[in-house]
Amino acid sequence: MNPLIAPEAHAHDVRCALSVNVNKVALLRNTRHLGIPSVTRAATLCLEGGAQGITVHPRPDERHIRAHDVAELAQLMRAWPHAEFNVEGNPFDNLMAFIREHRPQQCTFVPDAPGQFTSDHGFAPADLERVAPMVAEARALGVRVSLFMDPEPALMSAVRAIGADRVELYTEPYAAAHGSADQAAQGARYRAAAEAAMATGLGINAGHDLNRANLSDFLRAVPGVQEVSIGHALIADALELGYIETVRDYQRCIQRAYA
Repeated sequence: MNPLIAPEAHAHDVRCALSVNVNKVALLRNTRHLGIPSVTRAATLCLEGGAQGITVHPRPDERHIRAHDVAELAQLMRAWPHAEFNVEGNPFDNLMAFIREHRPQQCTFVPDAPGQFTSDHGFAPADLERVAPMVAEARALGVRVSLFMDPEPALMSAVRAIGADRVELYTEPYAAAHGSADQAAQGARYRAAAEAAMATGLGINAGHDLNRANLSDFLRAVPGVQEVSIGHALIADALELGYIETVRDYQRCIQRAYA
């Protein structure tokens, strides 16, 4: 066990794990040529605060995470053997080169267009057969594969059929409904998708617009979530609270969901 990791970092033995997406740290750094803020320093502090993983989404235009960031983070993560490195992106663009070179513990396939502002939908059924060869290649390299999917129960068996290990449920609709009259209905929608995924043998990840206000409620509503990937909100919180205290607060949100 890495002694630098806070005790709550090992809560994923029985609870959902937290992976911190550090893209927005790179986005700020790229506005100048000074190398600050440091992406690897941010990742280190998040791990010290209790995060169980680090996520990056290197897009082809390198508007935030760049190729050297992926290499430097892969090197950093070797010092954190109990934490997970998750590299996500479109397997038809630049993602597979990173998977082949760095072999992270997990890759998440996302159907983003090259210039897309942010991820805003999961894979369509027609795309799954095209993705299957990349799923097979990544798994042959020893990399767990997760597919970014809308919460549609009927699609879960098709994801499993092409060999994926997990789905990452796209959670913006839940986040948008949180606190409104539609929250319960959205929660039920995600619960149904999670139950369908588990029934096929898929693991469950989740991410997009989860934050300290909605995370506990989401995890209470949706069974079996093994990992949440949170970037924008967490990095915004860290500007006020610092990385370590922010990660610890997100871990408290996770703990409250299971209390």
